[in-house]
Amino acid sequence: MTFKPAPEDHGFKFQRIDVEGKPVIHADVSKVKGTSRGTVLQEGEVGVSTIEHTMAALLGMDIDNVLIEVNGPEAPILDGSSAPIVAALKEAGLIEQKARREYFEIKQKIVYRNEEHGIELIALPDDEFALDVMISYDSVVLGNQFATLDSLNDFEKHVAPCRTFVFVRELEMLLKNNLVKGGDLDNAIVIMDQQMQQQELDRIADLFNHEHVQVDKIGVLNNVDLHFENECARHKLLDVIGDLALVGKRIKGRIIARRPGHMANTEFARILQRECKRQSALNSAPEYDPNVTPLYDINDIKRMLPHRSPFLLVDKIMDKGDDFIIGIKNVTMDEPFFSGHFPAEPVMPGVLIVEAMAQCGGVFVISSLPADGNYSTYFMKLDNIKFRKKVIPGDTLIFKLKLVGPIRRGIANMIGYAFVGDTVVCEGEFMAQIVKN
Repeated sequence: MTFKPAPEDHGFKFQRIDVEGKPVIHADVSKVKGTSRGTVLQEGEVGVSTIEHTMAALLGMDIDNVLIEVNGPEAPILDGSSAPIVAALKEAGLIEQKARREYFEIKQKIVYRNEEHGIELIALPDDEFALDVMISYDSVVLGNQFATLDSLNDFEKHVAPCRTFVFVRELEMLLKNNLVKGGDLDNAIVIMDQQMQQQELDRIADLFNHEHVQVDKIGVLNNVDLHFENECARHKLLDVIGDLALVGKRIKGRIIARRPGHMANTEFARILQRECKRQSALNSAPEYDPNVTPLYDINDIKRMLPHRSPFLLVDKIMDKGDDFIIGIKNVTMDEPFFSGHFPAEPVMPGVLIVEAMAQCGGVFVISSLPADGNYSTYFMKLDNIKFRKKVIPGDTLIFKLKLVGPIRRGIANMIGYAFVGDTVVCEGEFMAQIVKN
């Protein structure tokens, strides 16, 4: 694994130099394809696994932009911690770049729960990135442990050296599943929490081509000196840092994790990334100048959408990019729904604001398809719809929809916002299927 300098706004990217074309894999939670004993990123058919220790080292060393070359499908396990990576990065040296770092600031409580497995991750507002981690195992050797990190300034000394751990009872199963092939007593804390016959221990050692180990009592199998009494909890904290680095922005907030694991960490990272994108959109209401010629006028829109009056709810499209679209709806007293909603206090129905946003998203999708008018979008799911303020006659609705990920297999996922001026009046997430008529 080789770390190479990268320009501003590059972020973290892995490059498989052993594969034809040397494909690049973005270190983003949207690329997570597996979480069994480690976090796996995949772009197309090419992946790289066990990246969490590397990501934690980069974050702990205050690095933002780097290209990580690997000549195989897995990041080296080294001693099972981030310490060797931290040492290599320190030896290489760091250069301060000019771009201002962007932060994702936790402004309200965000929670992920898996009640079946007793897992909970919570993000709370804080002035910097801090973590509290609690682990709990049904084990006489490793029961409950707690670890905390109040500042990344303490990462190198108190977290980076903490090694991964595994139970003897798990080893054979892992080997059968093509995992821990590079496992050794030198790069993991191996815990025996059940009495085993020496013959069985010898058999497992033979599976790993390891010398036989004589063990007279339960405990840490290889009799290593632990760096810290709670080293296992600190390593789990290290994993949380590495997995949450996949959010894509530095976090300002305190993370409280109970029984975390790579699956839960990355699911929580997805939740945080969605909130981060929502905040970004809220902080950047589109500018609307009625003097500017629209990208698509009402006649262009009618050629793309099957909707007609009184159900065509987008008047014009002002801008469109590779992953976003900006649309306009002028709300007048002549709208047919105002006669009944409500006669004494006209308010635009929230469902129609959502429909207008959906139509705007439909224009984005259909405008990128062959111009034969032979496609429609059917919305499959709406999530996290929120209404912030009522819309009344005289308002101009400005829609901003952004593609969450690439369109795959005819499915588009977008996040949308409706503004009146600089104020968000509605927001939500949309999933649509593109169908050839």
